[in-house]
Amino acid sequence: MEEGALVLRRDKDAPLQEDIALLDRLLQEVLACVEGEETGATITRIRDTAHALAEAQPAERAALEAELSQLSHSNTVALVRAFGYFSHLANIAEDLHHNRRRRIHRIEGSAPQLGSLQHVLQRLVENDIKPGSVIELLQNGWLSPVLTAHPTEVQRKSILDCEREIARLLTVRSNPWLVPEEKEANTEALRRLVLTLWQSSEIRSFKLTVFDEIRNGLAYYDYTFLQQLPALYMHLEDALSEQLGASVELPAFFRMGSWIGGDRDGNPFVNAEVLRYAFKTQAEVAFKHYFELLARLESRLMLSTREVNVSPALAALAASSVVQPESRKDEPYRLAFMAIRQKLAAKASALGLDGVVTQFEGAEPYDTPAAFLADLALVSASLDSHNSGWLNDGTIARLRRAVQVFGFHLATIDVRQHSGVHERIVTELLASAGLEHYPALDEQARIRVLLRELTSPRPLRSPYFSYSEETAKELAIFDAIRDIRQAFGKDAIVHAIISNANSASDVLEVALIQKECGMLRLAPQVKADLMVVPLFETIDDLQRSASIMQSLFELPFYRSLIDAKRGTQEIMLGYSDSNKDGGYLTSNWELYQAEVALVKVCDAANVKLRLFHGRGGSVGRGGGPSYEAILAQPAGTVRGQIRITEQGEVIASKYANAEIGYRNLETLVAATLEASLIHPPTDLTDPAWLTAMSELSNASFRAYRGLVYETAGFETYFAQATPISEIAALNIGSRPVARGGFKGISSLRAIPWVFSWSQSRLMIPGWYGFGTAVARFVETHGDAGWELLSRMYAEWPFFKTVLSNMEQVLAKTNLTIAARYAELVEDKTLSGSVFGTIVSELQRTVDAILQITGNEALLSGNPTLARSLNTRLPYLDALSHIQVELLKRLRGGDEDPAIKTAILQTINGVSAGLRNSG
Repeated sequence: MEEGALVLRRDKDAPLQEDIALLDRLLQEVLACVEGEETGATITRIRDTAHALAEAQPAERAALEAELSQLSHSNTVALVRAFGYFSHLANIAEDLHHNRRRRIHRIEGSAPQLGSLQHVLQRLVENDIKPGSVIELLQNGWLSPVLTAHPTEVQRKSILDCEREIARLLTVRSNPWLVPEEKEANTEALRRLVLTLWQSSEIRSFKLTVFDEIRNGLAYYDYTFLQQLPALYMHLEDALSEQLGASVELPAFFRMGSWIGGDRDGNPFVNAEVLRYAFKTQAEVAFKHYFELLARLESRLMLSTREVNVSPALAALAASSVVQPESRKDEPYRLAFMAIRQKLAAKASALGLDGVVTQFEGAEPYDTPAAFLADLALVSASLDSHNSGWLNDGTIARLRRAVQVFGFHLATIDVRQHSGVHERIVTELLASAGLEHYPALDEQARIRVLLRELTSPRPLRSPYFSYSEETAKELAIFDAIRDIRQAFGKDAIVHAIISNANSASDVLEVALIQKECGMLRLAPQVKADLMVVPLFETIDDLQRSASIMQSLFELPFYRSLIDAKRGTQEIMLGYSDSNKDGGYLTSNWELYQAEVALVKVCDAANVKLRLFHGRGGSVGRGGGPSYEAILAQPAGTVRGQIRITEQGEVIASKYANAEIGYRNLETLVAATLEASLIHPPTDLTDPAWLTAMSELSNASFRAYRGLVYETAGFETYFAQATPISEIAALNIGSRPVARGGFKGISSLRAIPWVFSWSQSRLMIPGWYGFGTAVARFVETHGDAGWELLSRMYAEWPFFKTVLSNMEQVLAKTNLTIAARYAELVEDKTLSGSVFGTIVSELQRTVDAILQITGNEALLSGNPTLARSLNTRLPYLDALSHIQVELLKRLRGGDEDPAIKTAILQTINGVSAGLRNSG
């Protein structure tokens, strides 16, 4: 049985192996051609023996490492680039294979795959949940992936475009009807692209600006979102309509979000100009898409009044076109789409998007997306009136849905700033008005002062007062927010997020700033334009989050702000900083407990809770499969509303390919429906599990804090045993690696913290402390402790997800490589002590995972990931060893610019090989 299953797996993966072999061969041919036969042979030889770095005896390993250390600079650079590009090419082949396997399952009529809409709808039927319940849930739903510009995205857009073309050609190649000449032409085209990649720079020669990040982020709308999100809506609507036996049109519950251009926390380069640019650029993408669809409709819908009788409203719309070509006089739909295009062009002009489309003299612009939608609905109704309703099911349906979802703004941009900045603005506003010295007030006094000013019609802000540079900049941003909402619609900016929120006054301060910028009104009813969203990040903040929110809910004025937002309060939870603060296990547990407490507080106050999960790409920053993560949320925390950040290189891996992008969007919807409608409405978790988790978390917290914050010299170890300083020099983001300059680990951003440990292959943010925690737990509870932990893994989705994500990290950890990074530490006593502590904890953690899961080896239950790692680890491990060698040369005084370039290329290659490193 097992042998047969192995054969099936080999057969199943044969196309993947063929694609990888082809790309590998083409890369070798390019190397031999461009770099010369000798260099190509050296690279091939080292590539073929790279397994020895992980598997050979110490003497053999030392010999291979010696060969690496003796390579010339030019050969080293070529080797680094070759191994790095192999990881990128392997990623392309794997993504294509995933698409291929999903299609085969659909063709063969296999059971719906986990995470698909078919699967969740089937589960809804099995649980006797009617389509009406789904529709009702989504009427108040808000589901949003939020793209953020974080500095672990090392891919250049031009490189992504080239890789996408490789993926397209591989897809074409799988067509069984290609004749030999076509297949050869395909091979030649692939070879040219691999050559192009090899002779292009994968590392930017300049520091990214926020403007660059905005443009880069928008590429994914053309790649995926503009096409796939409307398709997802239509898929779900069709499925519900079939179940209900009547046509269903869902509200716009799924929308895109972004921080790019609005996130000012620690980024001095984001200002009002950047925010305005972000929306102008976003609108250009949306309008271009609309114009393309309108042109297609105008070209194809040539229905004639000789054959159909259009509605009077459609005839009036056609007659309103400022251009009436003779050739179109009996084709009212073409004229109608001309009229729509003219009004849309006039709106584009009013928004300053003059380069998008030719303007038309005399056309009246649309005021809102709703007016645009009204004209499209008019067209659809006319088609229905003369039995042409099928024509509504294609481009018209996609256009209508796109306008509903993307509007004139494309994506909702969140604005975020640190609570300390808000406090300084309020301090200055009060001081300029001759009022209290705000910093001297305690929390209750601050709340009294803020409420007094919030309920007073008198403004604090004066146009005749000169404010500090920081305050003037922030007030200008809020002025820009007001203008943007007026121009692009109220959905353009909805949320003001407060990082490092730790008090009720932090929230009220942002409400007051809104008031001073004309975005909070007292009459006829209290209403603020922006929902203020506290972000609870540290362990302490998470523990106090529920009490902070309860104190706000008890304020009648604040409650009126919530009521004006349909009774909804969004709260953001920070995975990254809580992890850096308390370690992986404690971070996850405190997040879970905070969610449970927030649900209770919100339910008691009759407030609808929407959680915004600040997840990163890596497990150490809350990453991992989205489907499992959503289902692992405590009962009552989803309820049709959830927002999740998409960060770093994960954006490219999820959304650069349209088919994979659709699958990831579909998974978010499926998991949200399942978590909202099938999970029990209240927490039925065994109390014994909660007690066990508290014990584990406490022990893990002590172990993690003991290493990172209480071990003398640990900061020195971290600085020298990881490439953190080299990462800071990599042109992969506009934001500095630390707030206010690097002043130790506490000031370092969580992203480069995790990214550095990933590069050195220790990845302690994703596992450290768990082994000690389990050891202490079993010491106390004996065999019964093991039995309890195994039952928790089998029956509790939260605990299983925590361990499964940890297992993935452990599989990518490599002590042989990490030991070489430890050798970079100048103080050998410090190096031996810290590294020895980490090694011991790693062994305890691996042993604990295997004992709890019952697996014989890591990833026994995840053969797909195991296969992926086995494919790339020889190349990945070699890159890591080369990175250590290059760091030695650089830190030893070698000033050859090629060394620094090669180090940056190893960082890029390792990141590509790990796929979720930051």
